[in-house]
Amino acid sequence: MSVFDRLLGRAPLRERIDELETENERLRRRYEAESDRRADAVTDRQRVEEQRNRLEDRLAQLEGELERARASDGEREASPPARVERLRGRRVDEVFDRLSSFETGPEGALTAGIGADGDVPDAVTETLGDGRLRRRLAEAAPCLVCLDDAGVLAVALSGPLVPTPEPTWSDRFALERSWVRPSGRYTLALVRADLFALGIYEGDERVAYRGFESEVKGSHSKGGFSQARFERRREEQIDAHLERCREALEERAAERLYLVGGTDLVDQLAADLAPDAVATVDATGAPKSALEDAFADFWSVRLTAL
Repeated sequence: MSVFDRLLGRAPLRERIDELETENERLRRRYEAESDRRADAVTDRQRVEEQRNRLEDRLAQLEGELERARASDGEREASPPARVERLRGRRVDEVFDRLSSFETGPEGALTAGIGADGDVPDAVTETLGDGRLRRRLAEAAPCLVCLDDAGVLAVALSGPLVPTPEPTWSDRFALERSWVRPSGRYTLALVRADLFALGIYEGDERVAYRGFESEVKGSHSKGGFSQARFERRREEQIDAHLERCREALEERAAERLYLVGGTDLVDQLAADLAPDAVATVDATGAPKSALEDAFADFWSVRLTAL
């Protein structure tokens, strides 16, 4: 405080100003501290809310997984996996003989077909009385179902020649061996994009054979015009190969025709030749060995124990 302030009587005023400035500074620091705390509180609250949201999302996810696990466990407990077996050769005969020998009282054995649409006939539904078995049948379709009214036997058979007849009740299952085993004289032809093999058979014995391979370009990695030109050339080669296959099939010595191979090629030939049965098989190798594999695949039967 200066001498002039004391002489002029301004000393008390100056002291009051100093006190007010000190109080103002204290209040400013308090305000800044409070603002900092408030900002920290807002940040903390936002952080807590974000963490809570994450925990709630995770909880909902875990609850959903738990529900799915419970449903899956319940379904597994109620519906153990069906036993599926691919039957070949003698095994087909063994199973067919067992089914054929099954005998019950009048109207005790049901034979019924389920088409590719998976629609289960009412007779089958009423006999099974179980939703999970109906689902299995839909998965096995198209198939032939053999059931007995006591629930002792329940199987489904699937194969290229296995029919899907209307439900029939009898004291035995209505089965024919020709549905699952080769019989009589017929042609089995394998068609791939670069290969053709044809066999004339008497039952399971091949009595004649014809096969050839065609030059068909493989994959191409370049784009642009060269790619398009490559694809056109490949399509032309496949068309020429199919025409050669068609000519060989028209000259076959056995009228009954079973056509197997890749789906697209088989469908193209089937549109003109109307084969008695078609099937998709994955037979690779040289024509004669591929035909042997195709024969085994075609005459295999899938058995589903319900």
